[in-house]
Amino acid sequence: MKISYYIFLSFVSILALFALTTYINFKLSKDITDDNEYFTRSTEIIRKSNRFQRNMLNMVSGLRGYLITGENSFVESYDMAGKENDSILLELSPMLTDSSQIRLLSEIKQLNDQWTDAYTEPLRRAKLLSSNSSASLDTFNRIYKEKIATGAEKEMQARLQEKFRQFSAYEYNVRNTRKNELTHTVNKTRRLSFLFTGISVIAALGVVFFLVRKISGRINRMVAMANTIAAGKYDTNIEAVGNDELSELARSLNHMAAELSKNISLLQQSNAELDQFAHIVSHDMKSPLRGIANVVNWIEEDHQQELGTKLREYLELIKGRITRAENLIEGLLAYARIDKEHFEQEDVNVNELVNEILDNNTDKSIEAVTTQLPVVHTERVLLFQVFSNIISNAVKYNDKEVLLLHISSREHTDKYEFYISDNGIGIPEKHYKRIFTIFQTLKERDSFESTGVGLAIVKKILDSKGQTIKLRSEEGKGSVFSFTWPKT
Repeated sequence: MKISYYIFLSFVSILALFALTTYINFKLSKDITDDNEYFTRSTEIIRKSNRFQRNMLNMVSGLRGYLITGENSFVESYDMAGKENDSILLELSPMLTDSSQIRLLSEIKQLNDQWTDAYTEPLRRAKLLSSNSSASLDTFNRIYKEKIATGAEKEMQARLQEKFRQFSAYEYNVRNTRKNELTHTVNKTRRLSFLFTGISVIAALGVVFFLVRKISGRINRMVAMANTIAAGKYDTNIEAVGNDELSELARSLNHMAAELSKNISLLQQSNAELDQFAHIVSHDMKSPLRGIANVVNWIEEDHQQELGTKLREYLELIKGRITRAENLIEGLLAYARIDKEHFEQEDVNVNELVNEILDNNTDKSIEAVTTQLPVVHTERVLLFQVFSNIISNAVKYNDKEVLLLHISSREHTDKYEFYISDNGIGIPEKHYKRIFTIFQTLKERDSFESTGVGLAIVKKILDSKGQTIKLRSEEGKGSVFSFTWPKT
């Protein structure tokens, strides 16, 4: 099974667990919202129920005050409380959802209507008419005895109050039940959330452990193989079993190593053949050149008196071409041997090295200014070739009577940067890259003796050491070559 499938399935599983946890928390939040709405409604129901009972007491006290004193203010209190109770009963009806509460409210309404119709209204009307005549007063007294003195009205009041107590008690019981259920739901949801979150974390850690165990070791083996190949040991491979991505990569690495080993062997063979070819060709080319040079010398020695001016010029031209050809062959061999030879490292005083090069250049008068140059632990031959070729290039391409050279250095963390400036003819910017190409010169070969190898050798040496060379120049104003060299 491919590793991408493992990762995908693991990711989906963890997402599913988190989604389930989110859903459970969402359900809990909905239950809490519903309970909050219920408690708000329940509080309003209890508030109205308490208000109804207080109004009932106000109606009883207002009625009795009116019956005793006949004052209309008591009647007004009675009427206000009665109207408010009617409104409360209408408001309570749509707020109830439980059948038992609806039944209790209906019984309360019936008892309230019965109390009003059977007791309070007859007594109120009789009291209102009692002042009209003795018969009306007798009628009031009779009704009062029937309704009040017998205790029937008080009994009905007690029944009505009892119903309200039952109504309120039932509401409180429902509230406590809902509260306990909510607490249980919260605790249950909390436990489930912790459980699924824990499972998700454990699953994620398991996936990580599985992937690390399945991938890390194999990747480390591939890294070790790559380092082995980078060290030059191409005949290596690693085990590649299975059909996942890493197995495919391992097989690709094995194939790459086999191809590299084969190609490197061919390359080494080709390089050996090229080296042999270069030495053979140079030897075979030098022999006829030497022969031509000897013939020219014999002609000059044997026919010294017979040679005319023009013929002498031709012979000098031939000798110059022979020298150039020999220099080209030597330059080609030097270029080819740069990365083939091994040189011991030693402490090189760059000041002394530069002075030695300057002393060897007798073709032109040189005024050199060198700052304090460092001591570098390196291959002296290679550093000598770099400085020598750059300085020789400055000597060749200088049209002044005195060559002015300024050589300095700058220290960096892991390398030195050397600067060589001259007062020569300068180099156009379009030729900056060309001058570092082998056999390329900026002047016609017939008018200027240069092989075009020196700066190419410099570039190859610096490339082999992973260093750089730069050029700043302007025609007629000299050039500044700068190159870096490692400290060790």
